[in-house]
Amino acid sequence: MTDRYDAFRALHRTGDPLLLPNAWDHASAAALARAGFPAIGTTSLGVAAAAGKADATGAAREETVRLALGMARLPALITVDIEGGFSERPDEVAELARELAAAGVAGVNLEDGRPDGTLTATGPQCELIHAVKEAAPHLFLNARTDAYWLDAGGEKEARERTAAYQRAGADGVFVPGVQDEAVIAGLVDALDVPLNTLYSPGGLSPRRLAELGVRRVSTGSLLFRAAVQQAVDVAREFTLGAVGKEGLPTYAEAQALAEAFDDPA
Repeated sequence: MTDRYDAFRALHRTGDPLLLPNAWDHASAAALARAGFPAIGTTSLGVAAAAGKADATGAAREETVRLALGMARLPALITVDIEGGFSERPDEVAELARELAAAGVAGVNLEDGRPDGTLTATGPQCELIHAVKEAAPHLFLNARTDAYWLDAGGEKEARERTAAYQRAGADGVFVPGVQDEAVIAGLVDALDVPLNTLYSPGGLSPRRLAELGVRRVSTGSLLFRAAVQQAVDVAREFTLGAVGKEGLPTYAEAQALAEAFDDPA
């Protein structure tokens, strides 16, 4: 049972970080698995937006869990973005962690940002982290702080929170939005657990982040946003009669993606 957890942890390597693509639905997850990615995450923005709901509000809990249960049947290691846990109650967040772990999920991402642009107080956030680790000790808990993402304290706040989350039992910490090389290197030096950063087009490359000691780089909502733009671009080409076949999956290939989620039960 611990094999998938050990395998997922082993992907967080210094000098050769986990480059994690984030899916938003069954088809995108299956396509990424078929492409050979050893681990796949979910993007809360993509999952929520695809369902017509707002991100980071807890509104997409049902869609997130349903997607996670299907993705766990793929030949890849799965980590799930559970926003802020979909609850402020440690017991309810712990129960969610148990459900995902039982389904075969290898990790979860738990964030401290709130919809109003503030951060959850450090104490209650640490209680959620502790509850998850008590309920599912093998589950890789990636504790995210939005100190940079929400411009809520920056480096000082990020340092304090990542240290607190590590003490609370987090297996890794995630600081999206940070691009300053000195800050990233400082966070790496101060932590005993892997640092996860968010890839930003035009920003630091995965290679440079690896050189700085980052052990996990996520795409976040990038793939979802790119897919939406690509759909619009192809629609515009269609109006001009200029859509080519090259690079497009066939109907049968697209249909086959669903087979990866067939429930044996």
